[in-house]
Amino acid sequence: MIRKIIKIDEEKCNGCGLCAKACHEGAIGMVNGKAKLLRDDYCDGLGDCLPVCPTDAISFEEREAAAYDEAAVKANMAAKNEHGGHGGCMSSAFNGEISHHDIGISDSETVIPSALTHWPVQIKLAPVNAPYFADADLLIAADCSAYAYGNFHGKFMKDKVTLIGCPKLDMVDYSEKLTEILRNNDIRSITVTRMEVPCCGGIEYAVKQALADSGRDTPLNIVTIGIDGKIK
Repeated sequence: MIRKIIKIDEEKCNGCGLCAKACHEGAIGMVNGKAKLLRDDYCDGLGDCLPVCPTDAISFEEREAAAYDEAAVKANMAAKNEHGGHGGCMSSAFNGEISHHDIGISDSETVIPSALTHWPVQIKLAPVNAPYFADADLLIAADCSAYAYGNFHGKFMKDKVTLIGCPKLDMVDYSEKLTEILRNNDIRSITVTRMEVPCCGGIEYAVKQALADSGRDTPLNIVTIGIDGKIK
């Protein structure tokens, strides 16, 4: 059958592996340091891998290809999980459970579970049409805010879809990516957590610009955290 499917330009591929992690069907693998479409019937043609590629090595093409086989994909993922693999990107779910041994505390101490529900969380890596965005309350957090505020998971991340970034370190304008996320999904509310330092103004600006460019009137709440760890 003729259908839309991804195409990988090996000349442009730098071997970072981000596309393989983003492909939750396991259609992409790394072969000799390059990304490769392993099986046509594993590719659903939705392109979650496209936005994470830093070299624009992935595109769509229409060609003769086997139909997407959901049953085969699920069987492959189950087999990988049995052998300790992640079965591709954990974009639909995130297991926040950690053992006491993992974080070096005794059994008598309480382990606080993670409130993270999905992966990836970096703004620049998140696919714009991920299923977890549907009817979501969105948290857009400056990187440092999670470290500055002690109860960040419980107060801000709980029951929200979290995206993080630092406009100063990433040297990018997040507004374009956020605009596409808002246009492609019904986001119920947006909370922005930023630090009181001037450079964090970039993430607040990007969200406000994205709201304006997307034409959405999504409720927005800006929370500023001081360097003393207190909400201003």
